[in-house]
Amino acid sequence: MNLKNTQSNSEGKKFVGAAGAKLVEDGMLTGIGTGSTMAFLIEELGRRVRDEGLKITAVPTSFQSRILCMKLGIPVLEMQDACALDLAIDGADEVDGNLDLIKGGGGAMTREKVVAAMAKRFVVVIDESKLVARLGQSFAIPVEVIPSALAYVGKAIANLGGTSTLRMGVAKDGPVVTDNGQFILDLRFAPAADLRAVDEALHRTAGVVETGLFFGMARETLVACGSAGSLSLRRLQRHGG
Repeated sequence: MNLKNTQSNSEGKKFVGAAGAKLVEDGMLTGIGTGSTMAFLIEELGRRVRDEGLKITAVPTSFQSRILCMKLGIPVLEMQDACALDLAIDGADEVDGNLDLIKGGGGAMTREKVVAAMAKRFVVVIDESKLVARLGQSFAIPVEVIPSALAYVGKAIANLGGTSTLRMGVAKDGPVVTDNGQFILDLRFAPAADLRAVDEALHRTAGVVETGLFFGMARETLVACGSAGSLSLRRLQRHGG
């Protein structure tokens, strides 16, 4: 299993986070994702609220992002009170050439997928290390699972040809528990596996809450390219979008 390194390429994450924050306009109801890149974006939004008088409302995807928004003076709205968003911005663990994604290294993929689905425009912000030729080869596929269905779902994954590992806490004993009170299984499949078919099968499996595979949801991706001191921004758009 790959663990997220929140310290890696911090300059690139800060650069692309600031670029993403520029997409937010006055009066927008904006979905705000979770993770280290998003923390930089939230900090820049907080600066704009404070220094520029930007008037927005954020819909955060996790307790982590909600707490940071509130600390920086960004008004927040709970997810359950929103049904449509002007814009949603989030990071990703992997992005392929079709702008399909793996998300969930931070454990918030279910809420992140709901917020992305609400948005008129969903934009992903990453550094270039997240670009991959094929999903699932460097980062495991997270699946949020009801605890009581753990064994059943694990068997279903094995029947699909995959292996699963229960994600364990780093600064606590026992498994990671999501903001929804569920467990996370990290999945691996052979390179030749049809991940779209896997995703469809998992969504038909009782006990699976959501997967970290995001197919066809991102319209565009902002990518920080280069290294500190020579960073540039690359904009990728979905084919036909």
